[in-house]
Amino acid sequence: MTTIHDADDRTDRPTDGVVLFDMDGVVLDGWGTDDAVHSRALDDVLEERDLRVTGDLRRPLETHAYDDDFRGACEELGVDPADLFRAREERSAKRSVARLAAGTRRLCPDVDAVGELAERVPVGLVSNNYHPTVEFVVDHFRLDAFAFVRGRDLGPEGFRRRKPDPHYLNEALDALDATGGVYVGDRATDVLAAERAGLDSAFLRREHNAARDLDVDPTHEIESLHDLTDVIGPLGTTPD
Repeated sequence: MTTIHDADDRTDRPTDGVVLFDMDGVVLDGWGTDDAVHSRALDDVLEERDLRVTGDLRRPLETHAYDDDFRGACEELGVDPADLFRAREERSAKRSVARLAAGTRRLCPDVDAVGELAERVPVGLVSNNYHPTVEFVVDHFRLDAFAFVRGRDLGPEGFRRRKPDPHYLNEALDALDATGGVYVGDRATDVLAAERAGLDSAFLRREHNAARDLDVDPTHEIESLHDLTDVIGPLGTTPD
């Protein structure tokens, strides 16, 4: 499900450029959802189904990935892998929202730059995190500047459409009636997804990735969201 937020008339007119943001590590502090969330979500699902799983069989079931190891473990248990994966992700999303509501994570200190940019160009949020989690972050922290908000769908199909697949970035461009722009992220997969969607990329260096070597070339490297003012240029145009 896509979320379009009310943002004056910014979604009502065609535009040559938008600025889209990743969430974890860019807008919200931290690398992503804690691994313990997936582990406890698995406990919830196994308890509901009266299943007992330990050791080597458990490990692939509590990671975030829908892969051959996960499917193989499900086969050993005699359960449908797609069904179990979606059920675990539903629980993970609920647990991650509860943790956020309890104050375990905060906005990045330079997130005010998003509101400033929104006065010049449409801005959107596109994340590999679960869509219910992304929606909660936007509502909880009152991030009203975002005209478009999208996290990935729960279940195997949503997992397959994660970045670097450009699926959700393309969805954002369609929803905002845009033909291009910039995607701001903190991982190589963000740079690749931007390129595949026909967007420029702005790779954001923060403490958690300051020394990370990239095997891809972003269009821009920035150290703060406030640096985006220079990236998009005067009057919302991307400089040559």
